[in-house]
Amino acid sequence: MIRFIIAILFVVLFLILTIPIALLILIIGLFDPALKDRMSLGMVKWAFRVVLFIAGTNVTVIGEDNIPKDRAVLYVGNHRSYFDILVTCARFKRPTGFVAKKELGRVPLLSMWMRFIHCHFLDRKDMKQGLATILNCAKDIQSGISIFIFPEGTRNTGEEGSLLPFHEGSLKIAEKSHSAVLPVAISNSQAIFERQFPLLKKSHVILEYCAPIETEGLSREEKRGLAQRVQGIIQEKLTAHKNLL
Repeated sequence: MIRFIIAILFVVLFLILTIPIALLILIIGLFDPALKDRMSLGMVKWAFRVVLFIAGTNVTVIGEDNIPKDRAVLYVGNHRSYFDILVTCARFKRPTGFVAKKELGRVPLLSMWMRFIHCHFLDRKDMKQGLATILNCAKDIQSGISIFIFPEGTRNTGEEGSLLPFHEGSLKIAEKSHSAVLPVAISNSQAIFERQFPLLKKSHVILEYCAPIETEGLSREEKRGLAQRVQGIIQEKLTAHKNLL
């Protein structure tokens, strides 16, 4: 319980005490958007690393050299915990936003920092808004900002190593932006928090970046099977991770 209380206090203090910094970043963004992006990501990464430290989270990272250094990509990961976002964002080397549920866009201060790092808020029940989100994410990738999605659509509370069906529409972001898809496998993240809610527990998480899949030049048939292909790659890695935990 002590870890949970300290983590909550830190997050609340971070959101309140960084208001002046956020205002400064907003002003800087009017003149230098790239600097705004670097400052915003740096602040969020620092905060997430502190929370992971408080939670006692040890992360084993595999395949980080698979991430292209010269271009934006569409990260596609499995989703088992709120901490998936912290674990992955803490490793970002370039501006990267998440596709998040619309409810988070209504949280004061938190939503501000999410927008600073180019997160998009999705209403799963509104198909028109969903298409607009796909197009906006594609524009971000074309401008050099990577996007991270969880195509299961919600947190998977099933057995460790399992996956929910992927929503194929989310991978159209890569098709529209002509970018690579980079599968990401995350194991044991639910052990940090969800398994013993509301307690935080010292845990070992495995984060693996797989080889990117180029979407440029794929046939229509290959594009239709892309979600299933990515899901298969992630499933294979999750199964292998069981021997490492």
